[in-house]
Amino acid sequence: MTINVYTEQTPNPATMKFMVNKLLINGSEDFATKESAESSPFAKELFKFNFVNGVFFASNFVTITKTDDAEWSDIEAILKEFVKGAVESELKIKDAADEAPNFEGTETEIKIQQILHDYVRPAVEQDGGAITYKSFDEGIVTVELRGSCSGCPSSTITLKSGIQNLLQRMVPEVKEVVSEAM
Repeated sequence: MTINVYTEQTPNPATMKFMVNKLLINGSEDFATKESAESSPFAKELFKFNFVNGVFFASNFVTITKTDDAEWSDIEAILKEFVKGAVESELKIKDAADEAPNFEGTETEIKIQQILHDYVRPAVEQDGGAITYKSFDEGIVTVELRGSCSGCPSSTITLKSGIQNLLQRMVPEVKEVVSEAM
Protein backbone atom coordinates (compact mmCIF):
# COMPACT_ATOMS: atom_id res chain seq x y z
CA MET A 1 0.00 0.00 0.00
CA THR A 2 1.31 3.42 -0.95
CA ILE A 3 1.20 5.79 2.01
CA ASN A 4 0.00 9.29 1.21
CA VAL A 5 0.45 12.15 3.66
CA TYR A 6 -1.21 15.52 3.40
CA THR A 7 -1.39 18.38 5.83
CA GLU A 8 -4.26 20.44 7.15
CA GLN A 9 -4.06 23.60 9.16
CA THR A 10 -5.81 23.55 12.51
CA PRO A 11 -7.44 26.43 14.39
CA ASN A 12 -4.27 26.53 16.51
CA PRO A 13 -1.50 28.23 14.47
CA ALA A 14 1.20 26.33 16.39
CA THR A 15 -0.12 22.93 15.26
CA MET A 16 -0.42 21.15 11.93
CA LYS A 17 -2.41 18.00 11.21
CA PHE A 18 -0.58 15.33 9.18
CA MET A 19 -3.22 13.04 7.66
CA VAL A 20 -2.40 9.58 6.30
CA ASN A 21 -4.47 7.11 4.29
CA LYS A 22 -4.15 4.42 6.96
CA LEU A 23 -5.55 3.91 10.46
CA LEU A 24 -2.74 4.69 12.89
CA ILE A 25 -4.44 4.10 16.24
CA ASN A 26 -7.80 3.31 17.78
CA GLY A 27 -8.48 6.14 20.18
CA SER A 28 -5.82 8.76 20.77
CA GLU A 29 -2.45 9.32 22.43
CA ASP A 30 -1.10 12.68 23.53
CA PHE A 31 2.59 13.38 24.12
CA ALA A 32 2.78 16.96 25.33
CA THR A 33 6.45 16.69 26.33
CA LYS A 34 9.57 14.90 25.16
CA GLU A 35 9.64 13.00 28.47
CA SER A 36 6.10 11.68 28.01
CA ALA A 37 7.06 10.22 24.62
CA GLU A 38 9.42 7.60 26.07
CA SER A 39 6.74 4.90 25.64
CA SER A 40 6.17 5.76 21.96
CA PRO A 41 8.85 5.02 19.37
CA PHE A 42 7.02 7.21 16.79
CA ALA A 43 6.63 10.23 19.11
CA LYS A 44 10.15 9.77 20.51
CA GLU A 45 11.58 10.07 16.98
CA LEU A 46 9.50 13.17 16.25
CA PHE A 47 10.80 14.86 19.41
CA LYS A 48 14.35 14.44 18.05
CA PHE A 49 13.52 17.37 15.77
CA ASN A 50 14.38 20.46 17.85
CA PHE A 51 11.35 22.30 16.47
CA VAL A 52 8.79 19.72 17.71
CA ASN A 53 7.04 20.79 20.91
CA GLY A 54 4.15 18.30 21.10
CA VAL A 55 2.76 15.21 19.37
CA PHE A 56 -0.80 13.92 19.31
CA PHE A 57 -2.12 10.81 17.52
CA ALA A 58 -5.74 9.92 16.69
CA SER A 59 -7.27 7.60 14.09
CA ASN A 60 -5.51 8.46 10.80
CA PHE A 61 -3.48 11.52 11.72
CA VAL A 62 -0.71 12.96 13.86
CA THR A 63 -0.97 16.54 15.05
CA ILE A 64 2.41 18.15 15.60
CA THR A 65 2.95 21.29 17.67
CA LYS A 66 5.97 23.35 16.66
CA THR A 67 8.18 25.61 18.75
CA ASP A 68 7.56 29.36 18.50
CA ASP A 69 10.81 29.99 16.63
CA ALA A 70 10.00 27.54 13.80
CA GLU A 71 8.03 28.41 10.65
CA TRP A 72 5.73 25.87 9.01
CA SER A 73 7.10 26.85 5.61
CA ASP A 74 10.54 25.62 6.74
CA ILE A 75 9.54 22.39 8.50
CA GLU A 76 6.30 21.10 6.95
CA ALA A 77 7.98 19.15 4.11
CA ILE A 78 10.53 17.61 6.51
CA LEU A 79 7.79 16.43 8.87
CA LYS A 80 5.62 15.17 6.02
CA GLU A 81 8.48 13.02 4.73
CA PHE A 82 9.24 11.74 8.24
CA VAL A 83 5.59 10.80 8.91
CA LYS A 84 5.39 8.99 5.55
CA GLY A 85 8.54 6.98 6.32
CA ALA A 86 7.46 6.22 9.89
CA VAL A 87 4.06 4.92 8.75
CA GLU A 88 5.60 2.89 5.90
CA SER A 89 8.06 1.26 8.30
CA GLU A 90 5.22 0.69 10.80
CA LEU A 91 6.93 2.60 13.59
CA LYS A 92 4.82 1.93 16.69
CA ILE A 93 2.79 4.69 18.33
CA LYS A 94 2.11 2.47 21.32
CA ASP A 95 0.88 -1.02 21.81
CA ALA A 96 -2.71 -0.20 20.97
CA ALA A 97 -5.17 -2.02 23.18
CA ASP A 98 -8.70 -2.38 21.91
CA GLU A 99 -10.27 1.03 22.53
CA ALA A 100 -13.92 0.14 23.04
CA PRO A 101 -15.39 2.98 25.11
CA ASN A 102 -15.98 2.08 28.75
CA PHE A 103 -18.41 4.57 30.24
CA GLU A 104 -18.82 4.63 34.01
CA GLY A 105 -20.87 6.53 36.58
CA THR A 106 -24.48 7.50 37.03
CA GLU A 107 -27.04 7.31 34.24
CA THR A 108 -26.50 11.04 33.55
CA GLU A 109 -22.69 10.66 33.49
CA ILE A 110 -22.92 7.75 31.06
CA LYS A 111 -25.25 9.78 28.81
CA ILE A 112 -22.79 12.72 28.84
CA GLN A 113 -19.86 10.42 28.01
CA GLN A 114 -21.83 8.80 25.17
CA ILE A 115 -22.69 12.20 23.65
CA LEU A 116 -19.07 13.36 23.92
CA HIS A 117 -17.91 10.13 22.28
CA ASP A 118 -20.50 10.00 19.49
CA TYR A 119 -20.98 13.68 18.57
CA VAL A 120 -18.17 15.83 19.96
CA ARG A 121 -15.10 13.58 19.59
CA PRO A 122 -15.36 13.23 15.77
CA ALA A 123 -15.75 17.00 15.33
CA VAL A 124 -12.82 17.80 17.64
CA GLU A 125 -10.66 15.19 15.88
CA GLN A 126 -11.37 16.94 12.55
CA ASP A 127 -9.42 19.91 13.93
CA GLY A 128 -6.55 17.70 15.11
CA GLY A 129 -7.54 17.48 18.77
CA ALA A 130 -9.23 15.27 21.31
CA ILE A 131 -11.64 15.64 24.19
CA THR A 132 -11.71 13.53 27.33
CA TYR A 133 -14.52 13.42 29.88
CA LYS A 134 -13.24 14.07 33.42
CA SER A 135 -16.24 14.55 35.71
CA PHE A 136 -19.80 15.76 36.29
CA ASP A 137 -20.50 17.54 39.56
CA GLU A 138 -23.44 19.79 40.49
CA GLY A 139 -24.33 20.50 36.86
CA ILE A 140 -20.76 21.17 35.74
CA VAL A 141 -19.14 18.88 33.16
CA THR A 142 -15.34 18.96 33.23
CA VAL A 143 -13.46 17.88 30.11
CA GLU A 144 -9.83 17.90 29.01
CA LEU A 145 -8.91 19.22 25.56
CA ARG A 146 -5.74 17.82 23.98
CA GLY A 147 -3.84 17.89 20.71
CA SER A 148 -4.37 21.07 18.70
CA CYS A 149 -7.23 22.02 21.06
CA SER A 150 -4.82 22.45 23.95
CA GLY A 151 -3.97 26.15 24.04
CA CYS A 152 -5.96 26.93 20.89
CA PRO A 153 -7.47 30.44 20.82
CA SER A 154 -10.83 29.14 19.54
CA SER A 155 -11.15 26.26 22.03
CA THR A 156 -13.12 28.43 24.50
CA ILE A 157 -15.67 29.23 21.77
CA THR A 158 -15.87 25.54 20.84
CA LEU A 159 -16.31 24.62 24.49
CA LYS A 160 -19.02 27.16 25.31
CA SER A 161 -20.88 27.62 22.01
CA GLY A 162 -20.60 24.09 20.71
CA ILE A 163 -20.12 21.48 23.40
CA GLN A 164 -21.95 23.23 26.23
CA ASN A 165 -24.98 24.07 24.05
CA LEU A 166 -25.18 20.49 22.72
CA LEU A 167 -24.97 18.93 26.19
CA GLN A 168 -27.49 21.38 27.67
CA ARG A 169 -29.98 20.50 24.91
CA MET A 170 -29.51 16.74 25.28
CA VAL A 171 -28.95 16.50 29.06
CA PRO A 172 -31.03 19.06 31.00
CA GLU A 173 -28.97 18.50 34.18
CA VAL A 174 -25.91 20.11 32.50
CA LYS A 175 -25.50 23.76 33.48
CA GLU A 176 -21.94 24.42 32.31
CA VAL A 177 -18.96 22.79 30.57
CA VAL A 178 -15.43 23.69 31.68
CA SER A 179 -12.00 22.58 30.54
CA GLU A 180 -9.45 21.27 33.00
CA ALA A 181 -5.98 22.66 32.48
CA MET A 182 -3.42 20.10 31.39
